[in-house]
Amino acid sequence: MEVLRIENLSKNYGSIKALNNLSLVVNSGEIMGILGPNGSGKTTTLGIILGILKANSGQFTWFNNKYENHRLRIGSILETPNFFPYLNADENLDIVRQIKGVSDKNYDEVLELVKLKGRRKSQFRTFSLGMKQRLAIAATLIGDPDVVIFDEPTNGLDPEGIAEVRRTLQNVASRGKTVIMASHILDEVEKICSHVTIIKRGKLMASGNVGSILSTDLTLELGSTDLMQLKGFLASQQGITNINMIGAIIECNAKEDINVADLNRAAFAQNISLTHLVARKTRLEEEFLKITGNPSKN
Repeated sequence: MEVLRIENLSKNYGSIKALNNLSLVVNSGEIMGILGPNGSGKTTTLGIILGILKANSGQFTWFNNKYENHRLRIGSILETPNFFPYLNADENLDIVRQIKGVSDKNYDEVLELVKLKGRRKSQFRTFSLGMKQRLAIAATLIGDPDVVIFDEPTNGLDPEGIAEVRRTLQNVASRGKTVIMASHILDEVEKICSHVTIIKRGKLMASGNVGSILSTDLTLELGSTDLMQLKGFLASQQGITNINMIGAIIECNAKEDINVADLNRAAFAQNISLTHLVARKTRLEEEFLKITGNPSKN
């Protein structure tokens, strides 16, 4: 089922084009990561689809316009979560419940999901940054929405807080929720999301499931006492491409089905002794840098 359709959205801030004809479809059950450098238009996109900002042109539809008030089916966090510091978790969630017009006052399930049930009577001001973010995630789940939206959910957290929030988001996604998450952290998108949309300067660069955006090729790193001989050998092998000498090693791409042990034996048969051989999957980061180009300027 189609949950969200974005068609040719554009948004200008004076002479700055924050979004440039952005189109995107999110389907039910997907964990969509909107990935891009800071300033790429991620937060602007979320602001528009949540009705906080107005686009200059284009349109978006939720749930194929099936529901009269689609906002009741969406939970979201934009920017830093704000709660009353001297109220505890239950009391802050109760305020959210009243704002949403939800009758159910039982917060056991959402607090258990974000691992805060044991701290439900603690004042918000005593929470760590990671705990505050997890309470914000709990707040998005009040009323059992179909879609939850998070903007940079691990921003500003230490490694422990990042791991806590990541586990929480994975738990939320495992419940069948459609998740839309904006992030500039490649590792988080790769570990959490099923689908990814990459944008840069407001333009769509690539979109699809993580497996289709991630290359299935291997990246090989090889070393030898005679790099020129090794380079010539690799150039003669089928399925080996993009051969580059980087310092004392050679890096190249290889088809996923290549057998590195056979490659090693073939090199030895040509009197080439490998001093270094590493094979790894091409990661989202490498694909991201290839797609967006010249990351140092972002």
